[in-house]
Amino acid sequence: MRRAKRVGVAGAVVGVAAAGLAAAFAVERVLVRRSVKALGDPYAEEVFGDQPFDEELTVTAADGTNLHVEIVEPAESLGEPKPTIVFVHGFALDMGTFYFQRKALAERGDHRLVFYDQPGHGRSSRLKSGDYDIAALGKSLAAVLNAAVPDGHIILVGHSMGGMTIMAFAEQYPEWFGKRVTGVVLMSTSAGLIDKSKIGIQTLVARASAPFFPLWGASARVGGTAIDRARIVSSDLAWLLTRRYGFGDPRPSPSLVSFVEQMNSKTSVETLTKYLHTLYTHNRFPALSALQGVPVLVLVGTKDYLTPVTHSEEILRHLPDAELLKIDNSGHVVMLEKADEVNAALLPFLDKIS
Repeated sequence: MRRAKRVGVAGAVVGVAAAGLAAAFAVERVLVRRSVKALGDPYAEEVFGDQPFDEELTVTAADGTNLHVEIVEPAESLGEPKPTIVFVHGFALDMGTFYFQRKALAERGDHRLVFYDQPGHGRSSRLKSGDYDIAALGKSLAAVLNAAVPDGHIILVGHSMGGMTIMAFAEQYPEWFGKRVTGVVLMSTSAGLIDKSKIGIQTLVARASAPFFPLWGASARVGGTAIDRARIVSSDLAWLLTRRYGFGDPRPSPSLVSFVEQMNSKTSVETLTKYLHTLYTHNRFPALSALQGVPVLVLVGTKDYLTPVTHSEEILRHLPDAELLKIDNSGHVVMLEKADEVNAALLPFLDKIS
């Protein structure tokens, strides 16, 4: 009887706390949306999500994960084939990261495009045991290239952990660079010295889409109401954290924030925690030597909290011939937040090296 009473009290406390926080976060989220709505949301009518493709593949990586791959073929072949562009997304995201770049390049129709979901992300499978490792992600990229781009030149585009994946690939397969890989674009990434507290924020963003309060053991039997309230809290918290740590503009498009938060929330807590150690220990400055002599474009937002400008500047110190573009008033998801500016730099770079 006493135990049941304690459970009831615990449930009541959780329910009251959840209700209070749910109200607070919901109010803040509504106020944020209203403040942006007054200025206009440029993406209010944009239907984010799956985009057309010509072929899809399932590629099995060396670690046993099955990687979901989508290929967009060029509209027509004119003369010498242009390089295939392969996009590699970052931690807690998926191939939707490159939504606007895919849209612009598919409309032009002059390049073959390859997108894939990293292990444990999007529609790719999870590791059955052990932790994820950036070195293994480099091998996953190699598996995708061997399956989807068996010949011809390649331009690699990586965001955040996707950039680190490209560095791991360069470390393991330096002979590809200058021969098969003839260009690299690194967005909002780092060659090492990742700040644990900042990566932890990105993890929290994704974890917040799970119930925010720990309803373990007997207290979980208090019923669905408290759990539902906790889920409301976590959803609004995740949205606010995504806005705060993913974007640089104080009033980003709510539609874009929701799109990024949805990618975060689809990545399981188990996957996120299995990546933490490899992100903390990432150090691939020596691997950058493989990129010397290959055209490299480095892009970063001036308000990137997770991989700040100094990390891109350090990459330039090792690759002095690379181009560096700092995009004002943008955060970590620069290719979404400032899509027009990123595309205005990316497309000419691709044309120059194709």
